[in-house]
Amino acid sequence: MLPYTVNIKLSARTLTGALNAHNKAAVDWGWQGLIAYGCHSLVLVIDSNTAQTLQVLERHKANVVKVKWAKENYHHNIGSPYSLRLASADVNGKIIVWDVATGVARCEIQEHNKPIQDMQWLWNQDASRDLLLAIHPPNYIVLWNADTGTKLWKKSYAENILSFSFDPFDPSHLTLLTSEGIVFISDFSPSKAPASSGKKVYISSPHSSPAHNKTAAATGAKKALNKVKILITQEKPSAESVTLNDCLQLSYLPSKRNHMLLLYPREILILDLEVNQTVGVIAIERTGVPFVQVIPCFQRDGLFCLHENGCITLRVRRSYNTIFGSSNEESDPDPVQELTYDLRSQCDAIRVTKTVRPFSMVCCPVNENSAALIVSDGRVMIWELKSSVSYRNYRNSSSGTSPLYSPISFCGIPVGALQNKLPDLSLDNMIGQSTIAGEEHLRGPTLQEVHLKFLLTGLLSGLPLPQFAIRMCPPLTTKNIKQYQPLLAVGTSNGSVLVYHLTSGLLHKELSIHSCEVKGIEWTSLTGFLSFATSTPNNLGLVRNELQLVDLPTGRSIAFRGERGNDEPAIEMIKVSHLKQYLAIVFKDKPLELWDIRTCTLLREMSKNFPTVTALEWSPSHNLKSLRKKQLATREAMARQTVVSDAELSSVESSVISLLQEAESKSELSQNISAREHFVFTDTDGQVYHLTVEGNSVKDSARIPPDGSMGSITCIAWKGDTLVLGDVDGNLNFWDLKARVSRGIPTHRSWVRKIRFAPGKGNQKLIAMYNDGAEVWDTKEVQMVSSLRSGRNVTFRILDVDWCTSDKVILASDDGCIRVLEMSMKSACFRMDEQELTEPVWCPYLLVPRAALALKTFLLHQPWNEQYSLDISHVDYPENEDVKNQLQEQLNSLSNDLKRLLLDPEFTILQRCLLVARLYGDESELHFWTVAAHYLHSLSQEKSASIADNDNISLPQEKVTNPLDICYDILCENSYFQKFQLERVNLQEVKRSTYDHTRKCADQLLLLGQTDRAVQLLLETSADNQHYYCDSLKACLVTTVTSSGPSQSTIKLVATNMIANGKLAEGVQLLCLIDKAADACRYLQTYGEWNRAAWLAKVRLNSEECADVLKRWVDHLCSPQVNQKSKAILVLLSLGCFTRVVEMLHSMRYFDRAALFVEACLKYDTIEVNEDTKKLILAVYADYARSLKNLGFKQGAILFASKAGAAGKDLLNELEQCKSEITEE
Repeated sequence: MLPYTVNIKLSARTLTGALNAHNKAAVDWGWQGLIAYGCHSLVLVIDSNTAQTLQVLERHKANVVKVKWAKENYHHNIGSPYSLRLASADVNGKIIVWDVATGVARCEIQEHNKPIQDMQWLWNQDASRDLLLAIHPPNYIVLWNADTGTKLWKKSYAENILSFSFDPFDPSHLTLLTSEGIVFISDFSPSKAPASSGKKVYISSPHSSPAHNKTAAATGAKKALNKVKILITQEKPSAESVTLNDCLQLSYLPSKRNHMLLLYPREILILDLEVNQTVGVIAIERTGVPFVQVIPCFQRDGLFCLHENGCITLRVRRSYNTIFGSSNEESDPDPVQELTYDLRSQCDAIRVTKTVRPFSMVCCPVNENSAALIVSDGRVMIWELKSSVSYRNYRNSSSGTSPLYSPISFCGIPVGALQNKLPDLSLDNMIGQSTIAGEEHLRGPTLQEVHLKFLLTGLLSGLPLPQFAIRMCPPLTTKNIKQYQPLLAVGTSNGSVLVYHLTSGLLHKELSIHSCEVKGIEWTSLTGFLSFATSTPNNLGLVRNELQLVDLPTGRSIAFRGERGNDEPAIEMIKVSHLKQYLAIVFKDKPLELWDIRTCTLLREMSKNFPTVTALEWSPSHNLKSLRKKQLATREAMARQTVVSDAELSSVESSVISLLQEAESKSELSQNISAREHFVFTDTDGQVYHLTVEGNSVKDSARIPPDGSMGSITCIAWKGDTLVLGDVDGNLNFWDLKARVSRGIPTHRSWVRKIRFAPGKGNQKLIAMYNDGAEVWDTKEVQMVSSLRSGRNVTFRILDVDWCTSDKVILASDDGCIRVLEMSMKSACFRMDEQELTEPVWCPYLLVPRAALALKTFLLHQPWNEQYSLDISHVDYPENEDVKNQLQEQLNSLSNDLKRLLLDPEFTILQRCLLVARLYGDESELHFWTVAAHYLHSLSQEKSASIADNDNISLPQEKVTNPLDICYDILCENSYFQKFQLERVNLQEVKRSTYDHTRKCADQLLLLGQTDRAVQLLLETSADNQHYYCDSLKACLVTTVTSSGPSQSTIKLVATNMIANGKLAEGVQLLCLIDKAADACRYLQTYGEWNRAAWLAKVRLNSEECADVLKRWVDHLCSPQVNQKSKAILVLLSLGCFTRVVEMLHSMRYFDRAALFVEACLKYDTIEVNEDTKKLILAVYADYARSLKNLGFKQGAILFASKAGAAGKDLLNELEQCKSEITEE
């Protein structure tokens, strides 16, 4: 084992146990890489990589019901640094926003005193990153500024709101799940409350539909799906069809626009919100385990599902080419098209009991490749997905599921088979995209089939349920400083003893040594203890007593009293003498026993008439020193005796010498002398007895009559010359043995349960425990230092107390926690940087802001080095040594795989930016660099292809096989986007069940230019429908539209009139019929339908016209009233307008991003370098150099200032000057 460096200063901490039912949904995994969850009224923060507790936040007075990490979707710089912000809400309606690193509450929010139902930080952070939306029961939503605690607006709705979900593609869309149905809000804005009360729809529960009974039929969910007709209706369903809205959860799918999932215990429904229709069902067989929760993924169309047995499953959408039978080998007679999610991986279940059940699951938002399960007994299990390549033949896939392939690209850029990559970095680097209908996989050598499996990579277990008996190991002294470890033994109700190491707060050993509740523990050395447990009494009041002596290093335990212990009165207490020689065992109705601990022998069992002991304590005084002196004298005499003559020898009596020799040999055997020790005890009358134990003799030495002011004595503590007695009425009696005075103090706090002196020479502090709390007293001054009372300043009840060090106390409480507190007993959060962690943790958020940003710069780009390095010591970064050491510790804590990637010279700057964005959990950087890497790479490929001009073969293949993921929606390539929309409309068409749905599908088909299918749908309208005539004429019109001039101009005139008279959608359709989609887009934009215009442009226009429409949209997004510049930049990237991107980044003062983007563009040769762009690039470099100088990062500043030419000249001189000054010093 590693030699421990002794840390005498232990930090205050809380060991937590089982959770409360209110904490069920109080868990969140932040972009910062940390998991926060509620435990009673505490909030715990743990690191997801090493499963260590980093912080325990204590300020709530009631149970915590929700915790949410702030989003990181903004540009970070000195003004808005990387910081750990967390909001937590409790049962009493209080929301606290924390600065987690320092453990300080930034602000507290209170509106009503009912539990907060749900809360969420706004994800669009261009305007402000401090906005928090919360549901205050029963029916209010309130938007708060979480930095200042001010209320921005409040809105009430007709029904009780249960939860809500933001549309991840449109910040103005919000959906509420209410007790009766769903409310869609489409005018959400941070500046003012929604004006309308939203569009209300009702869910008819799938249980009341006939489909549910058939789900488990042999045909499976496929046939059942056709029977699940509409689930969403505008009318309120009749009372008998829906008893209760048993929808557990509602979430938008972040992987594709306008899709939502509804979770029921036995099925997950996927809805397409354009037609409000179910397009997919994941149903559980009748024998399957019901769902509890589901988390949809962003990077791939997948779902993490949690089941009632604690099993987490990952389902990924099936690729379509297998369903369509584009390879006509196994074509299905009726190709029912639906969204099918195949089970790809599942983890082990847990053992569910009455008290142990899964509470909730969270998924890593950055990489989406790991999930954490919170269990009601306080366990946190972290499951990570691992991918393995399988080399079997593609065709032999036995199950119906299509294979998963590894992606072509890594970190945004296609890589060869031999290049360094780390597939387990994130979900989109593990599995490729699901293919879309009509697209065949190019099965080249690059496509490898992968399998996914869950691995348990982290486990954090809590304390078991109370009761607790706690005892700290003997205190640190100058003699034991070399081998001292601060261990706390906790006896539990199930008979096990847990030993915690208090430097790290981690479990050191768990020993199952008893079969019933542990009642008390006493240490016999630094590495061994005695613990006793008593079974429940039988009808005679007799129990089974278990007393075990445990040796910690080996875990060996022996029954200390041998065969004794069955059917006898219960042990009340055990007390170990000061020198750890003797043990006194006090029974309920049986005389005292005295034992020798070293030999495990019974010294004396007191006689029947021995008084009943109510309290007992060993004296700190003993005669060990005088014995040692005698022993030394004997040794000297014996040494002399061998030299001196016989005459001198006679003066020493030979008998004495032989006795001493015997004693000497014995003591050498046991390395111990039996010293004389004393103890005092009181009987039921309050009389104090004083007894002496030496060897195996016990002498009665003195009796002190009872003190009239005291009741029955319950406990005694003795240290130095002070003896303190406590009684049943809450009186404390302080005896000064030297001055022979006593002083009684009534505390008026009822029964004194326990009193203990603090360790440390001359430290006369004492802790007293009562039924309703605890107090710390200074016995020298006889005055109270601090007090804690249940119900007054804390909500929990105290079960046991002890001292941890000379200035810290340990309290075990009935909320299942054990707290190490300062002597003031005020619960305080600690600073995270003061923590002693056993394993280093990668979390740049814990560094000071300047250091976190400097570390990021160092990781991103090291153009001053020939090769990359992860050693920051030789970099010119003149901060103090501490900061530099912290940075080096952070770098060292990265995994070897990541270090290998970062040191790889072939790892490009774009990949590096993406990797660092992931490491920092920086959402805005991640999206920026993902889109930038994709389009920079594909445009440079196009360029090289057109220059080579060799049949242009390589280009389309690259384009098709590696498009930008559909989760980026409008930012995808047009061809891929069109395919996706067509596939979606196919699905809607298959699933339509009412006239409304059919009409919506026909409209979509017309806009997509699929006129033949649209006509078919229009002709389906039945004759008794009121729209029959209209639809028939429309069908005729669509089929007869020709490109002759007059008909076109007529239709155009009609369309513009329609639009002018408020029939926008119809007018746009007519314009699309005559191929005037560009005009249609312009009209849509004029009437504020920007998203619809962008959609139409991508599916109908050629790339130049489409770019015009999107550029107008960019100008709109940049306008001050919209202020979505970050989205505008992404749109420009997708159009390849890189120079404009640099201009925008520079004008927004995102200097670091601008400079790195310029470097990447120059590397890929995608910016034309002319006079104007050159000027811009130099300005970017100069500003970047200035910002590096502000960070104190001299080396980078000098390099970029020299690159900036004339613009950076002054700065360069300044920096050189500083450098020369430093060297002169």
